[in-house]
Order: sequence, then structure tokens, then C-alpha cells
Amino acid sequence: MKYLVLHGDGMGDYAVKELGGKTPLQAARTPAMDFLAARGTLGMVRTIPPGFPPGSDVGSLSLMGYDPRRYYTGRSPLEAASLGVFLSPGETAFRTNLVWLSGEHPGSVGPEEKFEDLIMGDFSAGHIPSEEGKDIILTVNQKLGGSRIRFHPGTSYRNLLVVQGSFPGLSTVPPHDITGKRVGDYLPRGNGREFLVPLMEKSLGILAEHPVNVKRRSQGKPSANCIWIWGQGTAPELPSFQERFGLSGSVISAVDLIRGIARLVGLKVILVPGATGYLDTNYRGKLEAALGALAKDDFAYIHVEAPDEAAHTGKLELKIQAIEDFDREIVKRALDALEGWQGTPRLPGGEQVKILLVIDHRTPLVLKTHSEEPVPFAILPGGKSAGLGLTYDELAAERSGIFIENGSTLMNFFLK
Repeated sequence: MKYLVLHGDGMGDYAVKELGGKTPLQAARTPAMDFLAARGTLGMVRTIPPGFPPGSDVGSLSLMGYDPRRYYTGRSPLEAASLGVFLSPGETAFRTNLVWLSGEHPGSVGPEEKFEDLIMGDFSAGHIPSEEGKDIILTVNQKLGGSRIRFHPGTSYRNLLVVQGSFPGLSTVPPHDITGKRVGDYLPRGNGREFLVPLMEKSLGILAEHPVNVKRRSQGKPSANCIWIWGQGTAPELPSFQERFGLSGSVISAVDLIRGIARLVGLKVILVPGATGYLDTNYRGKLEAALGALAKDDFAYIHVEAPDEAAHTGKLELKIQAIEDFDREIVKRALDALEGWQGTPRLPGGEQVKILLVIDHRTPLVLKTHSEEPVPFAILPGGKSAGLGLTYDELAAERSGIFIENGSTLMNFFLK
């Protein structure tokens, strides 16, 4: 038996008025995902334990089979591992977004405007390309780095800060939670504020006329005019995937967070050219990489970020597009390649493949950020809900009567 996980980040949602009270999953055309739900096992799973932040870090740890209540130490250490940065005792890692802050006049920040009064215009600086983001972060490190702190470039707007020291009691806010809001109300609070806020404010002056930003403004794109520091954590200790489940395998993702979890648990990371983490990602390349990995190993995991990123914009049409693209380019092509439309996917050599379709958390359009409610999953071949005429969406999964309270046990449920 081989195992394939298809992870559509943030696909879950709430009922939307413009869709006649349907969720985006209900309204989108998703024949392949609906096939998995109807012919296999459909259910609901709680990926975010009570009291934990409803992010991809917590949700993805759960999906990988690692209980956040035991293993979660913060988001950024997971991303750090993806960059080959492994924290020493006494070090803390922070996610460092490149963001666009706007003033009273969008597109510019006047010298008379206070940092605290600026508005979070775009948490991703227009999904800045990695090469441009790297240029900017290296400049930030040159100007603000030192013996105690160092900045590392990551993917697109997602970067890393490592600081010598610990910050118990520090509270930070993800920038994707505050689009359109005054940043002064969401700056770091508690132990470390006096250190982090000046770094963020100083970056605004450093990056205002950075050559990358000058060019981006001339092209009508948001500039990466500030860093936003959040998601702090210390080094986690995770047992290997092989130890926990007796399987070797690979993970395919454009996102440092998912790659980092993979590396920390001993799974291989396959880098696919053109994998961007957005609507323009290389779907086909990711699926081909996963199928190629399955020919050699037991387990492959495809993560697609686009639905989550689309939901953060609050634009319904983009989220529908991302869901339909995922269904057509990942799920349908996987069923086609594995001849799974008869209900039993197989590799060309005849080995059976079990498929798990999952979501890490909901990203409701009305919130433009994550929420903690349970999400649907489907397994093919399955059978516990087969024949009930169910589709892959939140309400159908609730009607199935199958519910997994502890999301970290879903992997065991899938592999048994």
C-alpha cells in the first residue's frame, strides 16, 4: 500500500450570502473531490485544539500526526528548519513578513505620518517574488542585523529573524489578520516589545527608497516598505515520521512552514520549479513530483497554498478559482494518473494507493484570516460513508456522522 495526501490549505469557510447561503466548497465545481467523498470515507476533523491559534502551523502539525499540545513551540522554528536554520538553545525565531504599509494617501507614506498610524495595506507586499524579497531582506540584515540578531531570506514575503534570547509573555499578531487596520493597535506586546517595535519602525525608513521598491512603485505594485515580526518560537523536538508511522516519504510545497515540518520529521522535501504558493503555482509539476516519489517511497504529501492566500484577500472569485484549480489540477489528475475512478487508485505497477484529502483550517472570506472550526476530510478507498451521495464540503461532512476530535489521530485513521 502507498499513501498520498492532498492538502488544500484554507479551503474551508462559512456560508456566504452572495452564494445563496452556500460555502465556497459547496458552490465551487469540484467533481473530483466530490468523487472521493461519495466513494470513500467522508468526515470532519478538529485540527486546531482548543486554546491554540488557528494557523497552518498548528493545523499542519495535526495533519502530519503530531499533537500540537505536545509538540508545538511556535510557528517560526518550523519555517526556520526549511531554510536550513536550526535553532540553538537560547535562540528564538520569528516570522518576518515583508509588508506594504500605507498612509493617508495610498501608495505613499509621508514623513509627517507616525508609524503607529499607518495602515496594513498588504501583508504580502503584493506577493513579492522571492528574488526581490531576498534583496530587501539582505539589506535589512545589513542595516539592522548584528551579533545578537540575524535576518534570513525565505520564500516570497515570508522571511526569518533569529534572535539570541527568550521572550516569555510576548504577544504578536499575524499581519494577515489586520489588513486595512491601523498597525499601532497590533504591534508586539509584552516582553520584547521594546526590542522588536523599533526594528519594524526603522525598516520603514531603510526600505522607503530601496531600488526594488522604487521599481515596484513604477510598475504600480505594492512596495515592500516595512518588516512585520511575529510567530515567535523556540526549537521543537519532533520524533521522525519513520519512527511514528514506519513510513518513508516526501513532501511537496511552496511554503517554508510545510517544508520545515517535513525536514524536522525526516521526510524528504521536493522543490518544484514554478511552485509559488499562489494561484499561478505549478500544479502539474507538484503532482508529477508526488507520483514520482510514490514510485520509490511509501508516502507523498502535496500541499497547495493558493486557496488560503486567495481567502486572505477577501475576494470570493479568487477563492472559488483556487478551489476549482486544486480540484482539476491536483485531485482529478491524481485520479486520472492512478486510474482511481473505479474507486481503487493504483500505480502503473499495480500497487494500491490510498488517498487522503484534507484541509488544515478554515479561512473564512468574511474574516480574511483563519478560524478554528472543524474541517472536512475524505479517504479513498474508504467505505464508511460511501453510497450516501455526499459531496466534499463542510455540511456534507457533518452529515456523514464521522468526527475525529483530535486531529493528530487522523493520520493513524488514514494509515490503518
